[in-house]
Amino acid sequence: MKRKKNTLTKMEFQVMNVLWDINQSATTWDILERMGEPRPAYTTVATYLKVLREKGFVDYFKLEGEGKTHRYVARVTRAEYTRQAMQEVRTNLFGGSIKKMLCFFVEEEHLTAEEIQLLLDLSSDD
Repeated sequence: MKRKKNTLTKMEFQVMNVLWDINQSATTWDILERMGEPRPAYTTVATYLKVLREKGFVDYFKLEGEGKTHRYVARVTRAEYTRQAMQEVRTNLFGGSIKKMLCFFVEEEHLTAEEIQLLLDLSSDD
């Protein structure tokens, strides 16, 4: 099965989360040292960064005096990716219906009365 260009694998998402948390340009080493255990190999992270660049999620540049070191920056914010991913979930799993999606979460996640009230309050804000 071929992956869509605009979706992230689990590992790509982990790399992006680190880059989003850093919130500035970062080297492969910067990203690697912030990843949880067990840490992947340097070359693994470098490969994921290359794939993320090809997918358009990151870009890179070099600073004078840093030799061959690439500094990576996110081209897509966490909010932009979340918005796009949730839109796909809503479209693909719930026929585009926000009501069906919310009902699913209310039923499947066993929301408390307080959480349901929060949803009701949010839905009535204009």
